[in-house]
This record gives sequence, structure tokens and C-alpha cells, in this order.
Amino acid sequence: MHNATASHLRKWLFCLCVALLLAACEVGEAPLKLAGQTMGTTWHVTLIAPGAVAVDDIESNIEGILARVNAEMSTYQPDSQILRFNQQSPDVWFPVSGDFLRVLETALDVGARSGYAYDVTVAPLVDIWGFGPADALVMPPSEEAIESARDRVGQGRLQLDAERGRIMQREAVSLDFSSLAKGFAVDRIAEMLQQRGIDRFMVEVGGEIRLSGLSARGDLWRIAIERPDASTRSVVQPISLTDVAIATSGDYRNFFQLDGQRYSHMIDPRTGWPVAHDLVSVTVVHPSCMVADAWATALAVIGADRAMVLAQEQALAVYFIRRVGDELIHTHTPLFSVYLEDTDNTGQQAGI
Repeated sequence: MHNATASHLRKWLFCLCVALLLAACEVGEAPLKLAGQTMGTTWHVTLIAPGAVAVDDIESNIEGILARVNAEMSTYQPDSQILRFNQQSPDVWFPVSGDFLRVLETALDVGARSGYAYDVTVAPLVDIWGFGPADALVMPPSEEAIESARDRVGQGRLQLDAERGRIMQREAVSLDFSSLAKGFAVDRIAEMLQQRGIDRFMVEVGGEIRLSGLSARGDLWRIAIERPDASTRSVVQPISLTDVAIATSGDYRNFFQLDGQRYSHMIDPRTGWPVAHDLVSVTVVHPSCMVADAWATALAVIGADRAMVLAQEQALAVYFIRRVGDELIHTHTPLFSVYLEDTDNTGQQAGI
């Protein structure tokens, strides 16, 4: 949902090259690959389906799902449902779709569980820092502008009436679903494929992924966690998994620099400022890509020590990368161990 098409395309090309590299020495079934553009980024679906597959029907359904998500949740589409709600006056009920409500309820739940380090009403702060639909900044906003934006942030300003499918601003607020809408789209595409009897696939939208069944090689899907470095693309940790979703959040691709200071797109809604800690990459594995997407953002905002504790409290499978000087320090929750190809029993890996 952000203007990051080139960045996401480079990310996908990196992942695609890694997938080809990992599979280079193995022969398996020929997969069916579909691709397109959506939400300011790209989508890719790989199917390993027995017998004849109605490719046009599958592709049409994928495009339809993505179009609906975009029409409801994009902050770049002027007539989207989310922008119409953001322009709504307080104390007036606003009808929303079931999908919209499902995404919002997930966001509010992660927000509460994260101590509001994650807040779906963060849009005013995202905008003033130049990471929203408006033009990028050439210098940071003033303290006054940050405080003014913070005064319009807080999920407690929302009221939901799930039974009647409507929401309301109790005080002026703006929603931003960019941290979980792509994950939701991945889940909806996966559900559609399963309803059509397809149970071996990889679905990716803007770098968020969901896997099912065995890969074309007849084994688990192999996915690469990327080295958190803006100047290069390389694999820092391969993982093997299936029947789960994966989402990664980090501060190393979308940022600007001024006078030697680096300002990340990861905004802490509690302070109004970009995060400045040493946690640079968070990868979450979860049955739901939407939930993984939201938690990856929340934990990336929180910082390494507290994020590790919270991830274990929430029974999450998470892989963390910190940058300490020139060294990358890797840790993970116990639940992540099953996906790793080379790790010890402490949940700690050596610096790379």
C-alpha cells in the first residue's frame, strides 16, 4: 500500500533467485507460476496442482481478491473504504465490509497485546514522516508537528459494532492497514485455492508469503531470510517449512538520511519517532499471514529484548536479527527452531 513498487520488486526478484538457487540441483514437478501487480507492489503465486487447472479462472479470482482488498484498504486509492472512513466526521457510524472489520479487529488485538507499540491509527505519524502517500521528506518534521500528529493517534478513539458491521470515530482518527493488508490478501488467495482443491502452493504479495503442501521438489518449501543490508541482497538464513505463513519487517530498506542520522519508516506510535534501536529484522511464522504481518511490525517497533519476551508470552515463532557495530546477532524463540536448518539448542546463533 506504500509507494515502494521498485523495492518490493527487487525483494521478490531476490527471493525468486534464492528459490531457484536452492532448487538448482533437484528435479521435481513443473510448477504453474502466475504473477501481476497490486497495491503498489507485485504478487506471485506458484501452484503444484494435479491434472488440469483452469488457469484463467484461478488468475481471475486472484485479481478479483486483490482488487477488492485494494478498493477497501488502500490509502493510495482516493475512493477506497479506508480513506472514506478517515474523512468521516466523529460520532457518525460508518458501514464496513466483513473483510475490513476482520482486518481491523486483528489490528486492534495485536495493538493491545503489544502494549500499543503497534497501532492501526498511526497514519498521521506515517504521513508527517514522509512514508505515506505524500512526497518523501527532505528533513524531519518539527517537534510541534510530531506532537500534533500524536494527538490524533490512539486505537481507543475507535468504536466497533461488529454485529451491525460498522465502526465509528469517537475522536478524529485515521487508519492505516499497510502493515497487515498484504498479509490478509495472501490469506484470502490461499483460502480461495484451497476451496478449489489446490493444496500445494506458494502465495506471495509484497514479500509476505503463505505456503501449503510440498514444493515442486516433493519436500518442504525452502525460503531465505534476507541479510538486513540496504546495499546488497544475500541469504542470511534458509528455513524449511510448509502449511504456514511468513512475514518479515525491518528498517533497512525504507528510510532516509540527513546529517548522518538515519530515519526509518518504522514509527513508534507511542513516541511519534522512528525507532532507533539495534533490532533490524524480524521474521514471524504463523498460520495466518495477516497475523504474522502485524506481529512482525509490532515486534520490530518494540526492540530486541522486550520483543523476545513478548514473542514467547504470545507463543510466537520469531527470528530476530540485531546489528551491533559491524556484527549481526541472530536469536529466535524456541518455537522457531523447527524451521531452521542449522542452529543450536539455545535459540542463539553466532554473529554473521
